[in-house]
Amino acid sequence: MALVITSPCIGEKSGECVEVCPVDCIEEGEDMFYINPDVCINCNACESVCPVGAIYVDDEVPDEENEFIELNRKFFE
Repeated sequence: MALVITSPCIGEKSGECVEVCPVDCIEEGEDMFYINPDVCINCNACESVCPVGAIYVDDEVPDEENEFIELNRKFFE
């Protein structure tokens, strides 16, 4: 299980999530941040500081945001 960054992050890129991640699994992309699901330890530190509510546990991602589960994974391939 890992956390996933979804569409509210697009264009936002505040960066609080990066600052609190204890395993440095969040990286900045061109238009949003992404979480590496192979490194994420599901500590929820990033979820609590996200100013736009863009971060979810992967099995709780809203249906309309499901594509972001794969987008986060593909970013790190």
